[in-house]
Amino acid sequence: MGELSMQDAIQQFLKQSRLKGSIQALQIEDVWEQIMGKTIARYTDKIQIINHTLFISSNIAPLKNELLYQKEKIIERVNEALGEKVINDVVIK
Repeated sequence: MGELSMQDAIQQFLKQSRLKGSIQALQIEDVWEQIMGKTIARYTDKIQIINHTLFISSNIAPLKNELLYQKEKIIERVNEALGEKVINDVVIK
C-alpha cells in the first residue's frame, strides 16, 4: 500500500465526499471581495455551490440585475480563484 501525504489524502477524501462543495463555497466567500469588489461583496447575503452551480443571494434588486449580466465573468473568476473548473452555472436569488 502506497503512502500519501496528508494533503493528498485530504484532497482524495474531498473528491469522494459531499463536503467538497461546502468547502469550496467557504473558499469563495473568503475571496469574494477580491473577485467581485467591495460593493458587490457587501450586499451579497449568501454563496452556495450545489452540483457545479454557484448560488448567489442578495436582497438588492439592481445588484441582482448586474450579477445576471456578469454570469460568465463570475464563472471565470470563481473557477480561476479555486484553481479548477468547478462552476458551470450561476443562479442569482
